[in-house]
Amino acid sequence: MPTALHWNPVKAPVAKTIEGRFMRLEKLEPARHGDDLWELLHGPAADEKQWEYLPYGPFGDRERFDIWLDGYAVSPDPLGYCVVDKQSGQAQGILSLMSIVPAHGRIEIGHVAFSSAMQRTPKGTEAIYLLGNMIFSLGYRRVEWKCDDENARSKRAAERFGFTFEGVFRQHMVVKGHNRDTAWFSIRDSDWPAIAQGFEAWLAEANFKQGQQIHSLETLRGRYAIKK
Repeated sequence: MPTALHWNPVKAPVAKTIEGRFMRLEKLEPARHGDDLWELLHGPAADEKQWEYLPYGPFGDRERFDIWLDGYAVSPDPLGYCVVDKQSGQAQGILSLMSIVPAHGRIEIGHVAFSSAMQRTPKGTEAIYLLGNMIFSLGYRRVEWKCDDENARSKRAAERFGFTFEGVFRQHMVVKGHNRDTAWFSIRDSDWPAIAQGFEAWLAEANFKQGQQIHSLETLRGRYAIKK
C-alpha cells in the first residue's frame, strides 16, 4: 500500500514580473499593455482563430475590449499575465493562472491568447515554462490544462509542453451558446523535474541556429524522462 500523503495547503500565487531569455511575464496592466494588445489581438495581423474557443471575444470595438481588459486585470482568479517581448518591450500576448485551489495544491494555466507576433517563436514556450516553474516552486502538486475537445491546436500544445492527457468530460460546458466537451491534461509535481529539464534544454542558446530549433521539445524532454 502507498504511504498516505501528509499535505499542507500552499499559498495563492501573486502576479509578479518573471524574466526569461526571450520575454518576460508581467502582471497585466491595461494602462501599460492595452494599446499593444488591442493592436496585435484585433488589428490587421490578428489571428482570429485565437478567439474561437475562448468564452469571450473578439471584441467589436476598443471600448468593449477595454472594459473586458480592465475587469480581467483586477481579477484574482483568473490571475492575468502579459507576455512582453524583451527586445522591443511590446506586449504580445496574455495568459492566466486560474481555477486556483491552494488547499489542494491545484492550479490551471489558461485564457491563453498569443498574438501572431509570438507564434512560431520561443516566447510562448518560455511563458509556459516560467509559469510552471513558479507554480511548482510554490509547492503546488498539480497544474492543469483544459480546452474544448475540438480545439486541436490547444491539445497539440498541451502535449508538446509535456501535459498528460487524462480524458474528456462530455457536455461539460456551454460556451458562446455551443456545447463544449472538455479535454483535461495535467502535469504533477513528480513529473515536473524531467519536463523542466526538457524546457531548459530546448530554450538554451545552443539549441537554436539562425533562429531555428535544432532539437524539438519532445525529443529533449524524452532524454530526461528516460533518465528519471
